[in-house]
Order: sequence, then C-alpha cells, then structure tokens
Amino acid sequence: MASPKLTLLSPAHGIGSHYLDMVTEQTATAARWSKFILLIGIILVATNLRAPITSVGPVVPQIQEALDLSNTLAGLITTIPLLAFAMLSPIAPKLADRWRIETLLWAAIWAIGFGLLIRASSNTALLFSGAALVGCGIAFGNVLVPPFIKQRFPKKIGLVTGIYSVAMNITASLASGFSIAIGHWTGHGWKGSIGLWLVFSVVGIVFWAPQLNRSSSDASADRSVANRQTGTSMLRSRLAWYITLFMGLQSLLFYCSVAWLPVVLQDWGMAAETSGWVLSFIQFTQLPIMFVGPIIIGRMKDHKPLVWFIGSTLALSLLLIIGWRTQFIIPAVILFGLGTGLAFSLVMMWFVLRTRTTREAARISGMSQSFGYALAAAGPPLFGAIYDWVGNWETPFLLLAAATVVLYITGMKVAKPQLIDG
Repeated sequence: MASPKLTLLSPAHGIGSHYLDMVTEQTATAARWSKFILLIGIILVATNLRAPITSVGPVVPQIQEALDLSNTLAGLITTIPLLAFAMLSPIAPKLADRWRIETLLWAAIWAIGFGLLIRASSNTALLFSGAALVGCGIAFGNVLVPPFIKQRFPKKIGLVTGIYSVAMNITASLASGFSIAIGHWTGHGWKGSIGLWLVFSVVGIVFWAPQLNRSSSDASADRSVANRQTGTSMLRSRLAWYITLFMGLQSLLFYCSVAWLPVVLQDWGMAAETSGWVLSFIQFTQLPIMFVGPIIIGRMKDHKPLVWFIGSTLALSLLLIIGWRTQFIIPAVILFGLGTGLAFSLVMMWFVLRTRTTREAARISGMSQSFGYALAAAGPPLFGAIYDWVGNWETPFLLLAAATVVLYITGMKVAKPQLIDG
C-alpha cells in the first residue's frame, strides 16, 4: 500500500515544488525591481546635490552687476549653503533615528526646490535666503545617502557609491558648462541659469513620494539598524577628526574652484561662456574616477597610493594655474578634477569602510560634513577677500596650495586599514 501512496503524492509534490519555485522567482524579481527603484531614487537625489551650486559660478559677474555685490559678498552665494551644511549635518543622523531616510530625503528635495525658486529673484535678501534653503536640503542629502547605500546595498557599496557620485557630477558639469547658455535660451539671464535646475527637484519630489509608503516592518528594521550600538562620541576619536579635516579640505578646494575659477578666468581675458565650460572640465574629469574610484577603494586595504595621487595631481594643477594662468588651463583643470574627484570618492568610502554599522556611518558622515563644511565655508569668501586685499588672483591660489599640503598629510593618517572607535 505504500507504493501507491508514493505514486499519488509525487505529482502533488511536483506541483507544490513548481508553485514554490514560481513564488520564489516572483519574490526575487520583486526584490530586484525594488533595488532598481531605490537606485533610481538615489540618482535623482544626486542630481539635486551639486547643480544648484555649480550653476552659480559662471554667472557671478552678472549677479554682482545686477545686485551691486562686492567679491566678498558674491562669495557668500556659495558660502551660505556650506554654512547650512555645517549647521544641519549633525542633526540629520539624529532625525534618521526617528524617521525613515526616504522621508527625510523627500523633505530635503522639497527644501532644495523651494530654495531654487526664491533664489532666482532680483532681491538680495531672497537670493541669500534661497541659497540657505538650498543648503539645508543638500545637507541632508549629503549626510544620509552614504549610510542609506551602506544599509540598502551592503554588498555593492562601491558600485552604488560610484553611480551616485557620477550622477551628482554629470548634472554639476552640465550646470556649470551650460550656465551662460541657459540664461540666453530662457531669456532670463542669470535667473534662468540658476533657476532651471528646479526641474530636477520637481522630478525628484514626484518620484520619491511612493517611497514614503514602504511597509512598517521595513521601517522598524531600519530603526533597529540605526539604533544599534550607539557607542561613544565621535568627537573623542582621532581618526574621526582626521576624516573630518580631509572632508573639509577637499570641499574647500572644490567649492573655491566652483565659486571663483570662472571669475578669475574672465578677469584674465577669457570669454564668460568659455570660462563656464573650463569649470565643467573639472566635473567631467571627475566622472570616470568617481565611478571607478569607489570600486577600487573598496578592494584596497591600504589607501596611501591614492592619497599620494591626490596630492600630486592637485599640486601640479595649482602650479600650472599660478605660474602660467590660462596657458595650460585645460591640463590644469583636468588634474584638479582627478585629484578632487578621487578625494571625494575616498572620503565617501571612508564613511562606510572605517565604521562597523549604519548608525556609525551616519554619525561620522554627519560629523565630517558639519565641521568639514564649516571649514570649507570659509574658503570662497576668504579667496575673494585675499584678492580684494592684494589685487591679484595668484595669491588666493596659494590658499588652495596650503590646503592641498594639509589634505595630503591628513589623508595619510586615515589611509591604513582601521576602524573608528565610536
């Protein structure tokens, strides 16, 4: 009697197995689709994190003329967002303990969009207020995306970080390169140049809205991960301070170039539109290294060769600019892009490679971007102020040379394999 039973059970067992295989395949497909949607979401956030700032540099002379701003005040257009980064970066990880990161990123894109809307006005107060709102939104995006990647893509941190960095840089490149042309196309001059990027904010807001409906179980898992291992204060970690200083210096170098390089080149005789494209060379050069860099960084244990490469390219770039002005400007900005691009990728990866948990990654990201951007915020107005004091552009570039030396020394302190005691 046992044999007929086995015969009867065998087809049923086959049907059940086939059904389970189908369910498993559907679940796997749904999981892959969910990851793809999240990746698109990260890309859309990235498009809002640099273009609102890089679009400003080429049209600074137009803004100065329209609103009668000094070089020091003009530097504040870039500095105010950096100050917002500094003030809000420590708050982002704390809010991430209470609300889902998706919700905070959605709110961040709203802030950027509204800031872009009011920044493109003929009123100086609204210009600076809009810049502050833009900075508030970008601050949350800067801090929360790296730990979000660590949390949701733990096995592909380098690849997803590279995609995120490239998306951020493509829009940054287009924003600076087309800034003058966009003003002509829209017929609104500098207002059109810096206001058009509101389109990306609107798209991001629409896309992220469905992400707010993730299941409560997912949200509970996120908070569980976030609240695990609170540890001691990052402020007591020497390694955390080295990472913070590296973050600040690489940001200072980048944002000084964004704020002032087109102005300097125009003063040295270059056409305004051409100066915007020269600035875009920095971002275009960063694209391949920001994509490949995180993958290479994730596979290397000792990062000293990368720090040496960063220091060398930046030093040579500044030497060409100080010594020969526009004569070798293209190779100079290519070298500058390679150095700053790899420096940014390196510090983003250090946030996750030098920490144990998602929460630690968020905390070091918040600390580094708070104190780091406070340091970086001093760069653009100081660069402009030095020119006002001495009357030539070569001297302010010495500030960037000094920052490069300290960046190299600090990077060597973080390069060897180690974890933050936080």
